[in-house]
Amino acid sequence: MSYEQITTETRGDVLLLILNRPEKLNAWTDRMRREMVDAIDRANEDPAIGAVVVTGAGRGFCSGADIEQTFQARIDGKTEDGGSDRPERRDWVAFCRESKPLIAAVNGVAVGVGLTMILPFDVILASDQARFGMFFVRMGLVPELASSYYIVQRVGFAKASEMCLTGKLYSAPEIAGTGLVNEVVPHAELLPRALELASQIAANSSPALRMIKALLTVNGACEDPRQVQAREIEALGKAYATPEHKEAVSAFLEKRKPDFRAAAAAAAGR
Repeated sequence: MSYEQITTETRGDVLLLILNRPEKLNAWTDRMRREMVDAIDRANEDPAIGAVVVTGAGRGFCSGADIEQTFQARIDGKTEDGGSDRPERRDWVAFCRESKPLIAAVNGVAVGVGLTMILPFDVILASDQARFGMFFVRMGLVPELASSYYIVQRVGFAKASEMCLTGKLYSAPEIAGTGLVNEVVPHAELLPRALELASQIAANSSPALRMIKALLTVNGACEDPRQVQAREIEALGKAYATPEHKEAVSAFLEKRKPDFRAAAAAAAGR
């Protein structure tokens, strides 16, 4: 599909996905969602891409849902594009957790869906100019995209309750150390830091990365250690059989850096 509300760039083994409605602080629309899904789908199918960085064009990351094109359209009984044939929605949370590693580089305001859509990401980095808010209560709404789970997982029950019930806007310094973001960096360093971290992650075994994400997804809140270990044992059995694991062992014994992509390509006959 052609992209109207995002842009993409390949930076080595990383896909850089930029939300691109700067005149509206990259307010979210259903068109933007479909374009993001398509771009990440393509990255997931591309063996040369190991991770995805998502950031925003201009001053904002994502200022939440576009009020006119989402909420007002729903009240009026219209879809965003004026028709009734909108493609069936993908489960965004499951999609994120099943995808290659996703890193958010939050360069400005991230509120409402602009925040909840990145809570299932693997890493969230923030500019010191970023701002965050769970604005749903301000719109007479409740959190979505499993954010009432993920926000508690990230910041704890007390802070999550404060954020969701007040609808307050928090600065990056206020949010640093809560667990919402992995790191707050100077604004000029945000994208280089995100790309550096993404490249570091992307250099690892792609099957192992996907299996680790799956384990964290299901085991992170599991109360039965036996189930946790059973899932790990099952995943280990699959990992042992991958060409990437064999390459890692050979590289260690030969005192060299492993080349996981070359090993995977050789195994696939590419």
